[in-house]
Amino acid sequence: MFILMIIIFVIGYTLIALEHPLKINKTATALLLGVMLWVCAVIGGAGILVDTAPMQAYLTSHEGSTFIDWLTKSQLIHALGEVSEILFFLLAAMTIVEIIDTNGGFKVITDRIKSTNKVKLLWILSILTFFMSAVLDNLTTSIVMVALLRKLIGDRHDRWFYAGMVILAANAGGAWSPIGDVTTIMLWIAGDVSAANIIQATFLSSAVSIIVPLVVLSFMMKGEVQRPELSSSSESLQINPMRSTLFLILGVSCLVCVPIFKTITHLPPYIGMLGGLSILWITSEIVHRKDTEDMKDKFAISNVITRIDVPSILFFLGILLAVNALGTVGHLGLLANSLDTIPMAEPGKYYVINIIIGMLSSVVDNVPLVAATMGMYDFPMDHYFWTFIAYCAGTGGSLLIIGSAAGVAVMGMEKIDFIWYLKHISWIALLGYLAGAGTFILEQVIRAL
Repeated sequence: MFILMIIIFVIGYTLIALEHPLKINKTATALLLGVMLWVCAVIGGAGILVDTAPMQAYLTSHEGSTFIDWLTKSQLIHALGEVSEILFFLLAAMTIVEIIDTNGGFKVITDRIKSTNKVKLLWILSILTFFMSAVLDNLTTSIVMVALLRKLIGDRHDRWFYAGMVILAANAGGAWSPIGDVTTIMLWIAGDVSAANIIQATFLSSAVSIIVPLVVLSFMMKGEVQRPELSSSSESLQINPMRSTLFLILGVSCLVCVPIFKTITHLPPYIGMLGGLSILWITSEIVHRKDTEDMKDKFAISNVITRIDVPSILFFLGILLAVNALGTVGHLGLLANSLDTIPMAEPGKYYVINIIIGMLSSVVDNVPLVAATMGMYDFPMDHYFWTFIAYCAGTGGSLLIIGSAAGVAVMGMEKIDFIWYLKHISWIALLGYLAGAGTFILEQVIRAL
């Protein structure tokens, strides 16, 4: 059953990758994959667990409990809790962005971006994304930037290229900030890295990882982008620019304040995001209460929510449940432990381990991989191992479109094909990833001299 779980995961992953040729929605496949892996865990029983210590501890503290009790009441509930944090965060962030967009907030920005030159626009949007994701986080930034792209670029496939660069830039920007990526946050909270050092140690390598793809694409992209035609509803929003500005400022402030809220209250980010949504919702109700019935209906949050991409959220649910099943049984921990057997001397061994973990994070969730690695090593705070894993786990997910939360969100919002991304963006992402890794190693060598 242990091996069968790996086979099912590979088959499910392949079906997701071949979504368009097979004409089977990736969300349906992901949900089935998550369910099947947990069913396999139940059928396999305690015999397939790599480490039975957590189960034994549970059974000892809960007299009369069984393996099934441990799996469902402890592990599955815990996994669902972790997944729900991301789902509610995503749901609230998407709704906030949709409210801003419905009220014409993004037009305030797009009207100021005059250039239609493909290369110039690519650099502007990528650099903007890179720094935004360090202040917000890579997931929220990706959602915001895709909403902007829809206002700036009309052609679908042109927009896909820019959306691909948004994924790369958001993940690169999140890697050098203590609050920009979930794995960096994990390392920061655990005391493995300090805020000042993670910025100093990884900024240059993160910047290189996005600059290299930008340079490559600058030689490939030619001409001008076509701006999308304004709809009648968009034109009507020009009548009240003050209202558009209000929702832009308030909405972005709600997003920016999420990491501040987390730092002050120590509550998880989704609580702050839901709080921001409630503030924007109440503001919308107050602002639009004197509108005509038709306008009230247009701006009603109940209607705005219907435009949220629910299939993408369910896709997250399926994929993360599947990965958690592998983590519970012990597949991911076994994978992390096997990396430690690489026959190389330090520091080369740890550089290779981190680079491999980064590449693996494009296939499976980087959170359990990094968590397993954190449990394996006891390096002091700000050791190069921790700062390098922050870079690798943060940017490595860009190699495949479903390798990061940002990628999955963009994939769902723009309906980007997995194979298209693999053919057009993955190789550029790999160049950037390796260039950034090389930059980090070079910096360490220079400092050691």
